Amino acid sequence: MDSSLSYREASRARLRDTLIGAARQLAVERGWEHVRMADVARAAGVSRQTVYNEFDGRAGLAEALALREIDQFVTEVRSQLFDHGGDIRAAGHAAILHTLQEAARNPLVHAILTSARGGADELLPYLTTRSGAVLAAAGAVIEEWAAVHLPDLDPAAVTLAAESVVRLTVSHIIVPLASPAESADVLAEVFVRLMR
Repeated sequence: MDSSLSYREASRARLRDTLIGAARQLAVERGWEHVRMADVARAAGVSRQTVYNEFDGRAGLAEALALREIDQFVTEVRSQLFDHGGDIRAAGHAAILHTLQEAARNPLVHAILTSARGGADELLPYLTTRSGAVLAAAGAVIEEWAAVHLPDLDPAAVTLAAESVVRLTVSHIIVPLASPAESADVLAEVFVRLMR
């Protein structure tokens, strides 16, 4: 019984991954506003009802797509932070620079921002008004890193620094006013000052 349950769970996870991958590819090619559930179903080789059953509509699929992208970014941020130990400036700079550079190269982020400039895009709120998932995931990674490498820091200061630098980094992704390197230099300095 346990093996059939785990097989079922693994099958469902593969299905979700396939559907999210198809939705991502279509969003990159067309912009999210032009992606329909039937398009995702066709690209994944399943019925439209299967997509609806899995995500309960476009909003659920948009959320799953945004969360997967956020998880990938946060995993990379964690790696950058931990690779630099307890050096606040080096760790913060590496994580911020990596995030800004990857966001600039990421075709989905580009598609979201391009679509949003031409009108509303359902995925943009996950970076702006509904950015709780970004803040929570990235903030948790920064707090985890600080607990390991800087255990004497005040947890409230770490939380404030994490939320502030994540919000500022997201704003630099949405409206880049300087190169990723220049922005990372400035934001790393802010991070250091907030962590003290």
